[in-house]
Amino acid sequence: MTKFTVNDRPVQYRLDPATPLLWALRDASNLTGTKYGCGNGDCGACMVVIDGEAIRSCLVSIAEVEGRYVTTIEALSRDRSHPVQQAFVAEQAVQCGFCTPGMIIAASVLLRKNSNPNDAEIDDAIRNLCRCGTHPRVRAAIKRAGRVMRRRETIAAAPPPGISPEDAAKDVPALTPPD
Repeated sequence: MTKFTVNDRPVQYRLDPATPLLWALRDASNLTGTKYGCGNGDCGACMVVIDGEAIRSCLVSIAEVEGRYVTTIEALSRDRSHPVQQAFVAEQAVQCGFCTPGMIIAASVLLRKNSNPNDAEIDDAIRNLCRCGTHPRVRAAIKRAGRVMRRRETIAAAPPPGISPEDAAKDVPALTPPD
């Protein structure tokens, strides 16, 4: 049995230890915000935060995550108020939305380390693939989110979700902590 923390909740998976973290999150925990893209670490759609670092979850087994802390897009901000989420909406950096969770996760890690990145630093941190071609707007959104984090600007672009975290947990037994 593999044990670690996902979105501030202890979890135990009775899966093959070689199971990619991506599939444990999506299939066993119903955390479907983490997307399957390429399966070989190129696209970044499956990005999560592991112990403070942006990591492609398709490349990490659950055994490698034993005892660590994982954060998915679902826990970045339960009410969509995180500056990166707000800036992505305000800058219209979301097109089809498939790559967006991975980009938002990577951007949140970048901005936690450097709230005023230049274009080269953004390009180095955000290596996610987007077929919709939103990269210029993504870069603008990251810069805007940085300004919000530095308290130079405010935005309120994304409305809160229509379901409370408590009600969502009732519908997803895997999110209920073990007794």
